[in-house]
Amino acid sequence: MNLKVNWDGLGVMASLLCAIHCALLPVLLTSIPLFGINIIHNLLFEWVMIGIAAAVGTYSLYHGFIKHHQQYLPAVIFGLGIIFLMAKQIFHNYQLWLLIPAVVLIVTAHYLNYRLCHLSKCNSPHHKH
Repeated sequence: MNLKVNWDGLGVMASLLCAIHCALLPVLLTSIPLFGINIIHNLLFEWVMIGIAAAVGTYSLYHGFIKHHQQYLPAVIFGLGIIFLMAKQIFHNYQLWLLIPAVVLIVTAHYLNYRLCHLSKCNSPHHKH
C-alpha cells in the first residue's frame, strides 16, 4: 500500500489549528489554570507548536520546490509567516496583530505551493489530458 501525504494540506491544517489555539483557547478556556493546567501561556508548548509548524511547512515546501516547481516565492512567504509567529512570542502586547498575518502568510505559502505543484504536474510530459 502506497500512502501519499498531502504535506501542504497538513501544513494548512497545522497553521489553522495553531491560529485556533492562539486566538480562541484563551477566550474559551480561561478557567483551565484552576485545574493546574497551563497551556495558554506555556512558552515551551508555544515554541514546540511553532517548531512543528516550521518543520511540516519546510518539508512541504522543500518537496514542492525540488520535485515540482523550483519557485522560491512560497518559501519566502512561509519564512515571513514563521518570523511573524516567532515575533508573536517575543512581543506579547502585539500577539493578535502578529498572529493574523502569520497565519495568512503561512496558509498562502502552502496554497501557492500546492497550486504550483499542481500546475507543474499538468504541464509535465507524463500528464495525460
